[in-house]
Amino acid sequence: MIKVSVIYPNKPGARFDHAYYRDKHMPLVQQLLGEGCRGYSVDRGLGGGAPGQEAPFVAMCHIYSDSVESFGAAFAPHAKTITGDVKNYTDIEPLMQISEVVVER
Repeated sequence: MIKVSVIYPNKPGARFDHAYYRDKHMPLVQQLLGEGCRGYSVDRGLGGGAPGQEAPFVAMCHIYSDSVESFGAAFAPHAKTITGDVKNYTDIEPLMQISEVVVER
């Protein structure tokens, strides 16, 4: 199993609509990816490692898929629609990482 993480760095003055991301964007992604999305989670940054420190990331999502190939096959036909929706909730350029899930409990 793999996890595709999309991470939004916390930048002063940046815009991020958490409600839109949670209620519209991510359900859209799941619908479009179909079997390429086995599930997902959404995180909202609350703080950094030290008391009073801002969170380094304003938000992130983690999409679970069977393999890099199955995710790619599901994402490719809908890439323009998914990336085109980003402007509706943020002006932050996201970072992306694909990881192998080695432990899940």
